[in-house]
Amino acid sequence: MKTSLTGIKPTNNPHLGNYLGAIRPALALARSYRTLYFIADYHALTTVRDPALLRQYTRDVTAAWIASGLDPAQTLLYRQSDVREVFELAWVLSCLLATGQLERGHAYKAALDRGEAPSAGVFNYPVLMAADILLYDAHVVPVGEDQRQHIELTRDVAKRLNHLYGEGTLVVPEALVDDAPLVPGTDGEKMSKSRGNALPLFAPASELRKAVMRIATSSEPLEAPKEPEGSVVYRLYRQVAPARADEMATKLRAGGYGWGHAKQDLFEALEAELGPKRERYQAIRADEAGLEATLAAGAERARAIAAATMRRVRHAVGID
Repeated sequence: MKTSLTGIKPTNNPHLGNYLGAIRPALALARSYRTLYFIADYHALTTVRDPALLRQYTRDVTAAWIASGLDPAQTLLYRQSDVREVFELAWVLSCLLATGQLERGHAYKAALDRGEAPSAGVFNYPVLMAADILLYDAHVVPVGEDQRQHIELTRDVAKRLNHLYGEGTLVVPEALVDDAPLVPGTDGEKMSKSRGNALPLFAPASELRKAVMRIATSSEPLEAPKEPEGSVVYRLYRQVAPARADEMATKLRAGGYGWGHAKQDLFEALEAELGPKRERYQAIRADEAGLEATLAAGAERARAIAAATMRRVRHAVGID
């Protein structure tokens, strides 16, 4: 069975966009692949400067994935920083990559375009990401189209190391491009915590309903027909309750069914999906010792894989 690897950066509390766009599709891979998921806490240092928040987000994200259906007994779940070999491999890879490749990195270029002075961490981010992938012999890496560049760099440096030091030293991964639709926020733009347009994932039902009712809609009267395509409410409903999406579209086009009704139906669909998970999340999140034990157990398994990879790499490059 092939191995799939996914990294989760703990930079905020999870929201609905994370769940629909990343968590739910990634968990489905466990049916077809040997799956590894890691909490990318060192990657988060490029933006998170508060140590207490980083610890909180790490536990929030871990609890959210487990509550959503990740089974740590089946899927290897670990914290990036618990496996120090990743930094050793990152150094080896950095010695094989040209600075020009890193200068073309999306995040680095975007920071320059915004007039910022990006840190060396942002510049070297793709190297650490490549080490995250190659350390665990991953065959496929699920990514969005905007992340394909990172996988191409990872493939390039793996091939280069194999060519120089011996074929088979590293597994060359493939990108598994996710075709999941964009999850819109309350304003119609991509859902993002930083934009303030996100629907909370495990907030109380009353808070979730208030957020749903704030979704922007057009202002047709109740009796008027309404076009569902393009509306945020319908786009979200189609992702949350696809089997009932045609029914909502028919009611909207018929008239006599307002956006308030549609928002209420969306809330009820979300509550049916997330309500039971919210209860699990609250119980899991409250047990911080249990979360740490789960991550520690995963790290022990992850270190065994990482150590084997680094033995091959050290021997290949001449550092025994």
